[in-house]
Amino acid sequence: MQTINLKDKFNSFSDHWNQRVLGEINDCAVKAVKVKGEFIWHHHDNEDELFLVVKGTLRMKFRDHEAIVREGEFVIVPRGVEHCPVADEEVHIVLIEPKSTLNTGNIVNERTAAPLESI
Repeated sequence: MQTINLKDKFNSFSDHWNQRVLGEINDCAVKAVKVKGEFIWHHHDNEDELFLVVKGTLRMKFRDHEAIVREGEFVIVPRGVEHCPVADEEVHIVLIEPKSTLNTGNIVNERTAAPLESI
């Protein structure tokens, strides 16, 4: 058992939308990701997702509203809810979600991630 320093982990990579696994708890992965720009509209049929903003401000677009998630705040996106993450400036996020969660949910395209690497 060891502590994880989020600042060090985020300093170890610079690319956007490429999730890294920080650890696992039960059947969930704890992931770090830097985001900038707009992702794609998608949903997850079987998984809920928690987006914890460590640095910056995330706009989580839903079909009927938008949630602003600031540093130190999180939003939980329930399974089946269509959403589109947007970062006007670089945002550092910790994700907590089942290990089976595909980053693009019900959509498979060029943004769909290969198996995740740990850091």
